[in-house]
Amino acid sequence: MSNEHARLTALLDVLSTLGTEASTTHRGDLDLLDTDELVRRMNAEDHRVPAAVGERSAEIAAAVDGITARFRAGGRLIYLGAGTAGRVGVLDASECPPTFGTDPSMVVGLIAGGETAIRSAVENAEDDDAAAAASLRELGLTERDAVVGISASGRTPYVVGGLEFARGVGALTVAIASNPASEIGAVAEIAIEVVTGPEFISGSTRLKSGTAQKLVVNMLTTLSMIKLGKTYHGVMVDLQATNEKLRARSIRTVTELTGAEVDQASAALDAAGGSVKLAILMVATGASAEASAHALDSADGILRVAIAALS
Repeated sequence: MSNEHARLTALLDVLSTLGTEASTTHRGDLDLLDTDELVRRMNAEDHRVPAAVGERSAEIAAAVDGITARFRAGGRLIYLGAGTAGRVGVLDASECPPTFGTDPSMVVGLIAGGETAIRSAVENAEDDDAAAAASLRELGLTERDAVVGISASGRTPYVVGGLEFARGVGALTVAIASNPASEIGAVAEIAIEVVTGPEFISGSTRLKSGTAQKLVVNMLTTLSMIKLGKTYHGVMVDLQATNEKLRARSIRTVTELTGAEVDQASAALDAAGGSVKLAILMVATGASAEASAHALDSADGILRVAIAALS
């Protein structure tokens, strides 16, 4: 038996044990169903995902607390993944700056195969167990950082290698998988194993597995940003007004949270250099931009604390 044949045989044995790769006989008639029934059945499968995510709430909470602590220490959150899993991480990272006003280096998404793989498949990229470590080394990974590896199967070599390197450096390591007792879960300090079961189309892990991954990463960044004070009364107050829609949203946010008129809110935003948080503090307390900025800095960016200090 050749080495390649032996490797493939071993891989087939592993895949046969994974719920995400399983087939179910009751879906054998999908191509015979009308569209309404297909929609109903696929929606019924999707309904299973939020409950599966909820079963891992303790692990998700632990990851949020760990990531928040790294952020407060000046560290970063770095996602690792291949294919759909990699794109989920890249998407979440790319949405943090406009949503929360973060520096682009604070949350980073690495995908097997590099930038090209965001849109196109890169052959064998996920099998390179040294590539993620090389990228993390290039980023200057330290113990202050958090690394989250995402893999539906839980065995992607690119992710395994990256998590092993990160753990050796002393960074916080978190695994997001769709199968129990996963290889990445064994490597990471925190294993978030959301068991989503067989996919609607067997093996197509961009479906339930991808949805579960998106729900989890939504929590990791959103909840850590809440704990960092980037929301106030459940509203984004560190967003960046990079277009007309966001400028209008910024004005509306200031008026809704302070009771100010549109003209007053607009003027406060101009005086605050476009900072929604700073404008709210100025309007709410009547303090100058300089005094408000100092209060926010002293309050570690927590608007509620800064308002209390100036009131």
